[in-house]
Order: sequence, then C-alpha cells, then structure tokens
Amino acid sequence: MSSSQLQKELKKKRPFESPEQEAILNLLRTNDQFQNRFGRLFREYGLTSSQYNVLRILRGEGNPLPSLEIAERMIQVVPAITGLIDRLEKQGLVTRKRCLEDRRVIYIEITNSALALLKQIDEPLLSLHKRLIGHLNRTELKELSRLLEKARLSLPGLDD
Repeated sequence: MSSSQLQKELKKKRPFESPEQEAILNLLRTNDQFQNRFGRLFREYGLTSSQYNVLRILRGEGNPLPSLEIAERMIQVVPAITGLIDRLEKQGLVTRKRCLEDRRVIYIEITNSALALLKQIDEPLLSLHKRLIGHLNRTELKELSRLLEKARLSLPGLDD
C-alpha cells in the first residue's frame, strides 16, 4: 500500500489507523497552513483573524449588532468577545452604544476608519483565497464545501 501525501509530510512510518483519522489530520494540517497565511495578511493591517472576523460581520450586517450576536456569527469560537471588542475600540475601529430599552445590551458599531481598512484588505484577501485554493475548479470547490458542511452538520449529535 502506497503512503499518502500527508503520511510523507508528517514522516509517519506506519499507515493511518483509519481513513477518518487521515481525513481529520489532513483537515487540521490544511487549516493550520491556511490560518498561518491569513494571520500574516491580517497582521500587515494591525489585526488578528478574530478582529477581522468581527469587522467583516459588522460590515456585512450594515447595522450595529449586540456583542453576543457577533460572537454567535464568528467563524472561530472566541471565549472573550468583550476583550476582542475592547481592543477594536481602542484602535478606533468600533464604537459601543448602550441599548436604551435594555441597558444590559451593548450594540457594537463599525467606524468609517474600519470600513476604509476593510476596503484595503479586500483585494489582497481575495488574492490569497485564489492562491490557496484557486487551482481547484468550480465543481471541486462546491464539492469541498459540500463535504465540509456534511462533516460539520454531524457535530451536534456527537454529545447525544
């Protein structure tokens, strides 16, 4: 049996225990490689991936959002959304507004300087997406998304 590309990359002497193990390790290794490249890009603009994600959510929504709503929409789970918002506020990228009806709710609003920063990031980010997986054709990209969604949708049932 020939060894897989991942097995070679990891210099693993024996085959994987199962196809599931190999697939998950492939997913984790790919995610790590992609995250490193995204992290590098966002650092050039003084942001972390999580900070960029908050700004992307706010720009996409077009209106202020409660911080808990932002946390629910994040790509990666962030344990301390308040600290993340604090740092963005210090950078002048978001503002906080207390809800008048319910004083416990804080709305987060994107600033014009954040919108300008995102506009600067848009093209380099699109270019990075193309460099990372632009060699896959449209059918392969749709299939990759379908398979990843199928794998992710099985997660809630794991703790039943």
